[in-house]
Amino acid sequence: MKDKIRNIIFDMGKVLIVFDPEVFMDRAGIADRNDRKILRKEIYDSPLWTAMDRGDLCEQEMIRIVKPLLPEHLRSHAEYLIGGWFEPVIPIEGMEEMIRELKAKGYGIYLLSNASVMQKVYWPMIPCAKYFDGTVVSADERVMKPDEKIYKILLERYGLNASECIFIDDREENLNTAERLGICTYLFDGDVRKLREFAGKVFGI
Repeated sequence: MKDKIRNIIFDMGKVLIVFDPEVFMDRAGIADRNDRKILRKEIYDSPLWTAMDRGDLCEQEMIRIVKPLLPEHLRSHAEYLIGGWFEPVIPIEGMEEMIRELKAKGYGIYLLSNASVMQKVYWPMIPCAKYFDGTVVSADERVMKPDEKIYKILLERYGLNASECIFIDDREENLNTAERLGICTYLFDGDVRKLREFAGKVFGI
């Protein structure tokens, strides 16, 4: 693998940055267990969130739809939990250093993420973003992983050969599509130390 891989493709949420509704609700000061259950159901587990990632809705549109679905005492939290959860962004510790070293080794660094149009706003806030050679985001393309189309968009847009790429993602279904297209994969389980050991063996960092 070491000899043929020239490009490393990263997912974003749970790989480059923390995406955890429990953390966001903690930051919003929501302590009641039932309130948290309601907010999770109506926001993060809602088909509306998927619609944002697909580019069918923006954050403000989702906020307008969700607020009437919530008990009155929770409506004030909707704006932050939907449109401000990334303030501040929480980087996955150790990823920036590893990506910087991979970039210094000459590897191409790319992003393939299911995310809303708001990704453009918080992407520059992610410390490792400056090392990326290109990004493909679902809301911009109106297609989501694990649909093959979004992988092909990335490959074609940046002139990448699938056999020269490895994709790092936290969801097996996303990796399965990559493998069908001839892309090597790594299932990230949150253990940066393990990924770092893998990168050391394969990429020599």
